[in-house]
Amino acid sequence: MNDVFESFADLAALAEELRAEDPKQRRVAVIELGDSGDPAAVRLLAGLSSDPDSGVRRQVAIALGSFDGPETAAALVRILVDADVDVASAASESLAELKESDAAAPLLTLVGHPSAFVRESVYRSLKGLRNRDALEPALKALRDPEPAVRVQAVGVIGYLKLEETLPALKHAALDGNANVRLVAINALAFSRSQAATNAIAAGLVDKDWRVREAAAAALALSAAGVTHSAPLITALDDAFWQVRLSAIRSLGKLEARGSVSRIAHELNHNQPNVRKEAAAALGTLKAREARQALLAVADDPDADVRKNVRWALQQLEHARQDG
Repeated sequence: MNDVFESFADLAALAEELRAEDPKQRRVAVIELGDSGDPAAVRLLAGLSSDPDSGVRRQVAIALGSFDGPETAAALVRILVDADVDVASAASESLAELKESDAAAPLLTLVGHPSAFVRESVYRSLKGLRNRDALEPALKALRDPEPAVRVQAVGVIGYLKLEETLPALKHAALDGNANVRLVAINALAFSRSQAATNAIAAGLVDKDWRVREAAAAALALSAAGVTHSAPLITALDDAFWQVRLSAIRSLGKLEARGSVSRIAHELNHNQPNVRKEAAAALGTLKAREARQALLAVADDPDADVRKNVRWALQQLEHARQDG
């Protein structure tokens, strides 16, 4: 507890301030309650969720972000539907900070709210709580007309990491909205099944480069990712350097030795980040056949690339000495 709050008398004094006629005085009291760290402050703050001054209500939403649990969630849920956009936004941000799983119950009461903003905020908050009760509403929300809501619903499902949700995540990876597909691809990486890996690999040919980048990265996390080295090598021809970089990194992590010559070619890419990642991957692979290609770029104009080239050459030398 903060040194300022050494007794219940301090809290009682602030309770009096909350009834002050001047809204500025009430706002200051709210700030101090938020700083107190005293769980008893939550009830006092909740009592101001309908304060006539929007500035006070917004400050209440911010202050509640310092606390956790179902009582805090219930208070924030009331503020989330505030008519003032700034107040509701502050409540949404504080809700996202909740960590206790039992804070999910008040949030679940709003999953069918008519406001897309409210529904999105609810699912964004539920994601971090990892509460199984949120699964069924989240699965239904995959059909929500608002893409932003579907994105957060996929996040809820992904955070639960349940094999039974694999069909729903595979379906979300084909959603008409790129942001939904991107989140679904990332969510699929938890599964150790070949079906999940296949769904991720399909993202390598998505029309949106961000989804392709995510798919390339997710394959390195998938247990069966090594079976998709070939499409990752093909991804090295992608028009977007971010996708190439992600594919190079994954090929290195997957120890895909069949990719050495193609990765070595990327040492001459016009984007330094790609050259740097290519050198690192060749070092990870201990690809002695790439030694000449690495020596050829030892004087690369980019310092980070030169550093990675030196490191890669050291790895090749260690591999040679080890036989």
